[in-house]
Amino acid sequence: MFAKLMGWIDYRFPLTAMYNDHMAKYPAPKNLNFWYFFGSLAMLVLVNQIITGIWLTMNYNPSAEGAFASVEYIMRDVDYGWLLRYMHSTGASAFFIVVYLHMFRGMIYGSYQKPRELLWIFGMLIFLCLMAEAFMGYLLPWGQMSFWGAQVIISLFGAIPVIGDDLTLWIRGDYVISGATLNRFFALHVIALPLVLVMLVAMHILALHEVGSNNPDGIDIKKHKDENGWPLDAVAFHPYFTVKDMIGVAGFLFLFCAIIFFKPDMWGYFLEKPNFEVANGLKTPAHIAPVWYFTPFYAILRAVPDKLLGVIMMGLSIVVLFLLPWLDRCKVRSVRYRSTLHKLNIAQFVVCFIILGVLGVLPSTPTLTLIAQICTLGYFGFFVLLFFYSKNESTKPLPERVTFK
Repeated sequence: MFAKLMGWIDYRFPLTAMYNDHMAKYPAPKNLNFWYFFGSLAMLVLVNQIITGIWLTMNYNPSAEGAFASVEYIMRDVDYGWLLRYMHSTGASAFFIVVYLHMFRGMIYGSYQKPRELLWIFGMLIFLCLMAEAFMGYLLPWGQMSFWGAQVIISLFGAIPVIGDDLTLWIRGDYVISGATLNRFFALHVIALPLVLVMLVAMHILALHEVGSNNPDGIDIKKHKDENGWPLDAVAFHPYFTVKDMIGVAGFLFLFCAIIFFKPDMWGYFLEKPNFEVANGLKTPAHIAPVWYFTPFYAILRAVPDKLLGVIMMGLSIVVLFLLPWLDRCKVRSVRYRSTLHKLNIAQFVVCFIILGVLGVLPSTPTLTLIAQICTLGYFGFFVLLFFYSKNESTKPLPERVTFK
């Protein structure tokens, strides 16, 4: 009966063919390591955010008068409302953690190089959409840091010549952050941006399965095939990598649940203390800073004395990531077989990015601003140096088949 049912469905919808193409018979390289957990973990967190978000909207009141009280109602009176809220707030930070690590894996193994340029572009569009989604959702609790953080970030658009003032007015929907701003951010956060995000994720996966997965050696596994056309260095994604991903999921959920049940605010980094106070336009917090996952780019903004130039540099810090497939002109993908200079360049980029993230949380001082300026030069220097040395980079010989080092 099950076979007849599947036959009936397959005649009208390619369910089995899709399952085989994208799961059961998808050839995945044999040597995928720890770094390849984070793509599936990002999918897991996306599902968590959508499901918990739907349940939270059932009791949320998107108005300036009722938003904060409705969040308190969810936390105190709704059955397991506190759990849903913490799953969603912790999930937001977890999303950025796994996405940053997923992007880092792409950078060290050259997953953005030909023929995966479009795959990288789709991934960067997901990152950009995720930033917008997080920013819109950050205002919804209507706490002090939500209110003033949105005020600061939206006011940055006012630095744009000619259209700046009109643009900030259009984004806010009012002359100040108000219920109109909250309403439009709620609509974008709950409906528009999740739709775009899900479509981009679908295109990202389709693009990945069209060109095939990269591997830690950065070599093409399709060169060597058996008599049936199956790559010799590949195994079926299911059951091999579905089982392997379960180990990553188990480890992730252990840490995720530990944070939710024991330290959901993460010492003020996941949920800031001022955000437990209702928004007050007449009382400015002592120190206004965005959530930790925006702080590297915020530190770049503050490192530049001129406001307009700071906004431009902050925008360029994201745009330059889109250009990575064309800035890296080396024929070798993986960091395993590239020069010592490239390894050092990646290392200084990571160090500068982390330092900028820390500086973005701290109040600005002359000394910290100088450090931020140095790290900003290191951040952009990575891409400039990469463009010049990658063309004639001294690399190690690539293996013919995948290795298991």
